[in-house]
Amino acid sequence: MTGVDLGPQARIVARLAGAVTDARLTGATPCPDLTVRNLLGHLLTLSVAFRDAARKNLGPTTDTSPDAVVPDIGPGWREELPGVLDELAGAWREPAAWTGRTRAGGVDLPGAVAGAVVADELVIHGWDLARATGQDYTPDPAALDAAHGFLLAAAEDPGRGKAPFGPVVPVPADASLLERTVGLSGREPGWRP
Repeated sequence: MTGVDLGPQARIVARLAGAVTDARLTGATPCPDLTVRNLLGHLLTLSVAFRDAARKNLGPTTDTSPDAVVPDIGPGWREELPGVLDELAGAWREPAAWTGRTRAGGVDLPGAVAGAVVADELVIHGWDLARATGQDYTPDPAALDAAHGFLLAAAEDPGRGKAPFGPVVPVPADASLLERTVGLSGREPGWRP
């Protein structure tokens, strides 16, 4: 997979984040042990890391494991997150981002795989944020296809035993592509706060 434009999905995530009220920041999310503010902090740090991964600008932002600290937001997150999401999308519009090798979360991987991972992160965490804050959610179709393909391959790898986010959650055969993708991520598609 190469060349998925992450711009539409990044704008969807920015719109969802922009609608989060201060009262919702301490609410639960589908991510165990993360509140809405922690999820927003994760979106901010992963956007910086994958922006830098696309640019092959390797260093502290690409070397740090996402499990190293519980992410959080600072006072300027409402302005910072949309800007970083836009930079992320711009960096992945460059064909060189999808080639060669790069690093994110302290893991070395091919550029095309890193692009699939970030598409998955934006789609799944967009769903997490929408569910946690009671917003409607329709992901970008190209990003959803990329996320589904990535998670399906991960789930079918006999050496893994589980999806990157936890055991696969079975969904009905007639479930939507989004519900199937959410299930592959280890989340319950019917989750509510």
